[in-house]
Amino acid sequence: MNKIAIIQKEIMEDPANKAFTELGYEPLFVAHKDASLLIVGQAPGIKAQTAGRPWDDESGKRLMEWLGIDETLFRDEKKIAHLPMDFYYPGKGKSGDLPPRKDFAARWHPKLLAQMPKIKLIILVGQYAQKHYLGKRAKKNLTETVRAYEEYLPDYFPLVHPSPLNFRWHGKNPWFVEEVIPVLQKEVVRILKEA
Repeated sequence: MNKIAIIQKEIMEDPANKAFTELGYEPLFVAHKDASLLIVGQAPGIKAQTAGRPWDDESGKRLMEWLGIDETLFRDEKKIAHLPMDFYYPGKGKSGDLPPRKDFAARWHPKLLAQMPKIKLIILVGQYAQKHYLGKRAKKNLTETVRAYEEYLPDYFPLVHPSPLNFRWHGKNPWFVEEVIPVLQKEVVRILKEA
């Protein structure tokens, strides 16, 4: 059993995840020692959790468009890793899905990242990932952090969540698709070519 599989077993046996394991859910992440690109999202939606595939929804389709890659490449674990801020669907809240558990990423991400030494760029999707990875370097809100994406290169690339529900944000921020997405696609191509 390789180290990533051992960590997966530890996650499933952790008392904090017992309820999910009893439901038959496995922790939803993708990690491989050869991956060169890492996508850190929020937490799986119920559809992705049930299917056992990260980003298996409309948000995932849009994210692939932004990255400028097809689904085959997006799902290639030897190239692209996926570590959401929580590996389990957090449940429904009053206004959508609940946020990821606060301590989850701090506990499990470092162990998995240690097994992926070839990661060259971490794409931070949404405010939870940005606050965790950027810390005090993050701006006062998500919009300003995403607008300042160049400050975080070559290590990180912050993005807004690709949810179709974010249509109002996109309406107010056309610069994102016009200015940020072309740079993102260029970075993704460069890193995957070097891999």
